[in-house]
Amino acid sequence: MTTWTAPEAHRVPEPQTGDERTMLQGWLDYHRQTLLLKCTGLTAEQLKQASAEPSTLTLLGLVRHMAEVERWWFRTKAADTAPGDLYCTDASEDGDFDDVPTADAEADFATFHEEIRRADEAVAALPLEHEFTGRRGPISLRWVYTHMIEEYARHNGHADLLRERIDGVTGV
Repeated sequence: MTTWTAPEAHRVPEPQTGDERTMLQGWLDYHRQTLLLKCTGLTAEQLKQASAEPSTLTLLGLVRHMAEVERWWFRTKAADTAPGDLYCTDASEDGDFDDVPTADAEADFATFHEEIRRADEAVAALPLEHEFTGRRGPISLRWVYTHMIEEYARHNGHADLLRERIDGVTGV
């Protein structure tokens, strides 16, 4: 039986010029691929390893979480669809993180890629000025892009530390 490993990721450099949508999409794509680079070549078991005790955070948990967040902000909120949660349920509110020990890493990576595709598709025709209602009032699609870039950047910092503790790889 062959052991599944996270596939190689291909990160395109972040944009340095362009209109606002091009810059936001480019930076988001850069950070999406950065998370995948942090996982490249690791086995499912390594991706499930909580390597920075006492935290239970794992690389697979981050991939699952970001798939959930992609779905929530772009599809559920901005595009006003209701696809439902991926991993989080009433029984397991933090299922994206908590249910990692029994998760299928290969399937979760496929879900992550599919959620990115669907997220991009859901908002492709919406202007950055498009608004929807949030807890504190109107939220624009521009805010969602900015928030997602911030969320990936923060979690990619976590992923740096997790990866280094797993096998010493740094700087990807």
